[in-house]
Amino acid sequence: MKIQIIKRRKTFYILSSLVIIAGLVMGMINGLNYGIDFTGGTLLQISLGQEVSVDDVRVITDAFDTEAEVVHAGDVNQEVMIKTQTNLTPEQRTAVFKEFQAKYNLPDDAFIKSEKFGPSVGEEIRRNAYLSIGIATLLMLLYITVRFEFRFGVAAVAALIHDVLIALSVYSIFRLQVNSSFVAAILTIVGYSINDTIVLFDRVRENRKSMKRGEYETLIDSSIGQTMTRTINTSITTLVAILCLYIFGVTAIREFALPLLVGVMVGTYSSIFIASPAWYEMMIRDKHQQRSYSGKNA
Repeated sequence: MKIQIIKRRKTFYILSSLVIIAGLVMGMINGLNYGIDFTGGTLLQISLGQEVSVDDVRVITDAFDTEAEVVHAGDVNQEVMIKTQTNLTPEQRTAVFKEFQAKYNLPDDAFIKSEKFGPSVGEEIRRNAYLSIGIATLLMLLYITVRFEFRFGVAAVAALIHDVLIALSVYSIFRLQVNSSFVAAILTIVGYSINDTIVLFDRVRENRKSMKRGEYETLIDSSIGQTMTRTINTSITTLVAILCLYIFGVTAIREFALPLLVGVMVGTYSSIFIASPAWYEMMIRDKHQQRSYSGKNA
């Protein structure tokens, strides 16, 4: 079967644009669902001495904050971590614990931890996240420019920005919580996604030596065909591992695994359908500019 990625590239541009626009619109209407790491709030950790379902915990916590996040902790999930977006006073924190103490007959030392987060901490985390992603992107642009050429670097960075925007859009559309685990997963995605793109660009560079100058569509489609099996197989094995983490992991692990699942799928998609067409667009534009320049000087 002949692969025609370049011929149908506008279809992929439109598909990605629709998802990003939908995420942008939902973000403008509802805003991102930031977690306690970004908004500030209160963290309570209580040992219940048994595994209690999140719904049962919420029967108590909803009276104080209906947006509170409940996460199991401890070796056998006998502890709960309650993250409220409302800043609870010391009296309110004690009142929350008293509710659990009365319901589950807990000793006084079952109240393990109580911490308060200010919005300034969230601002710092957000600023450091943007800075980390920016630095990582610039270093990748520099690396690919040195190893290949500047146009490859720009195309790869365009694909990385696409991946981050799609991940943010998915979280915006489905109102998933954006927290520090999401930021860590995004940085992992940026590093993973560039891997498939480099493999594909390396093949493009090798095939370029044996093809006629200017046959960029054939060059890219052939290179994608030669690397697609490797790319898909690598992504599937990675997805299986992350899916196991998501299914069998505790809540904190799932929070990290979910954006990774989204990111690996999007990264695989962008390395094939976004990065290479982006490089093609730049090469065609340069080709037309050279023809225009030659025509003017003829």
